Amino acid sequence: MVRLNRFLAEAGLGSRRKVESLITEGKISVNGKVCQDLATQVDPDKDEVIFEGKPVAPRLEFYYLVLNKPTGIVVTRSDEQGRATVYSLLPNFARNAVYAGRLDKNSEGLLLFTNDGDMVNRLTHPTFHVEKVYKAEVSGKLNKFQLDQLRGGVEIEGGKTRPAGIFVNSQTDSSTTLKIVITEGKKRQIRLMVEAVGSKVRHLKRLQFGPLKLKDLPTGSWRMLTPGEIKALKVSIDKGFKRQ
Repeated sequence: MVRLNRFLAEAGLGSRRKVESLITEGKISVNGKVCQDLATQVDPDKDEVIFEGKPVAPRLEFYYLVLNKPTGIVVTRSDEQGRATVYSLLPNFARNAVYAGRLDKNSEGLLLFTNDGDMVNRLTHPTFHVEKVYKAEVSGKLNKFQLDQLRGGVEIEGGKTRPAGIFVNSQTDSSTTLKIVITEGKKRQIRLMVEAVGSKVRHLKRLQFGPLKLKDLPTGSWRMLTPGEIKALKVSIDKGFKRQ
């Protein structure tokens, strides 16, 4: 027996939080009855689970791939304004995959896609402390006070940020290039952090998500994760959970 939300996530219907919404909104039926109880357990071999009139079958195999997202592409399955989305860059088998960690339209870099909804939930939930590494070019020459503010945490929309790793790669009178390491993922977090100390992000690229690195993956291209990368990803999640 498994929890219904886990069963749905592993079947590829979305992250754990998303499938919990499907349950509470009455969109899931179990053995002919609408089920809205998050504590429900099902037997994948015996119980019939229905979503939008179709049986939900457990995934036999999980897949994991990374995309080097270009700027100008939005991270969503479909866009009301008709803009190009990251899904147009994926292979056909991954068109229903879930992404872990959104990047805004003007940012680029590493995005993970998978049909493992439970993995996505663990990677994106703040309690697991998964590190994300970015390269940010910001306007102006940041001084020690501004850098220390970023390191200690600043107030942005959504609350004060956690302490962050802030490393200066280079500086001129007109710009500063930073390596930024965070363990959370508030909306537009890095851009808002930089604005909070009186500067502005000119260019932002995610280089690493947990143990996953872009390496030499060309912009707009994707690749499957190696077995070693998948194992490292799971190990990093377990370590993050133990730090709670």
